[in-house]
Amino acid sequence: MVEVLKWDDSVTPARPAWVRTALICTDYDSAVRLRAVRRLSPLAPVSACSGLRPKDHALGVKSGRLIGLWHDRAVSDARVVAAEAVEARVRAFFEGHSVEVVVYDLGPERREVVPELRVLVVSPGPRSDSWAYITAGCWAAMEKDGDGLEFVMTAHVRDQRFIDLMAMIAYYHCGGHQLDLEHSMPIGEPWVPGSACDHLLVSLPYHHGPDLEHCPLPGGHARILWALPVTAAEIEFRRHQGHEALEQLFDEAGIIPTDPFRASVV
Repeated sequence: MVEVLKWDDSVTPARPAWVRTALICTDYDSAVRLRAVRRLSPLAPVSACSGLRPKDHALGVKSGRLIGLWHDRAVSDARVVAAEAVEARVRAFFEGHSVEVVVYDLGPERREVVPELRVLVVSPGPRSDSWAYITAGCWAAMEKDGDGLEFVMTAHVRDQRFIDLMAMIAYYHCGGHQLDLEHSMPIGEPWVPGSACDHLLVSLPYHHGPDLEHCPLPGGHARILWALPVTAAEIEFRRHQGHEALEQLFDEAGIIPTDPFRASVV
């Protein structure tokens, strides 16, 4: 069984400050060969762990076990691979559409929550006459046993506002308020100025269907769920009547999800 002892920044002081090192302790055989290692990420290669003899580090001498070094660079590379796989899936689904990749920096205090965050901006085209905004990076930050989420929002125009909202969703989801199907989150202000919608409801991506929802990735599977702008009154109705009852009202009213000025259905 591999035991992660602690983070230790003193092992290789010459490396860049942003590359941390984890000490991984495991048993070794008589030839001092690494026999087992647990991957810290399902995408991170075993080659990212380099074996050392016990005498190469004080903890190794003390424990009499092999010490391995695991660098954050490998984990970072794995996150990039996952984000690129989401992008490839989106491009394949939206063939014939223009897809813009916006690398989003959440800032120094939030960057580590969703490293490698990208927002994919998809123009209108053969599949849809609306714009689509899709996160790429949530799965890599939050996956568990290979399963995780990304999010899609549809809108009537291309606007930085919607890119910022997707980054807000990503930070909210990965920063302690883990979202899932039928969950909601407050925006804190109108979706766009003058809109009655000030919450987002996580739903199945009915507008695009299961071919976009189910996104196989190296090392796992992501579900791309819809972040649907809704009103506070609709959220309150859902709390009392349930998600399906609210969706039925949406169907009966024939709402246009991309219309920021639609009337509340309750």
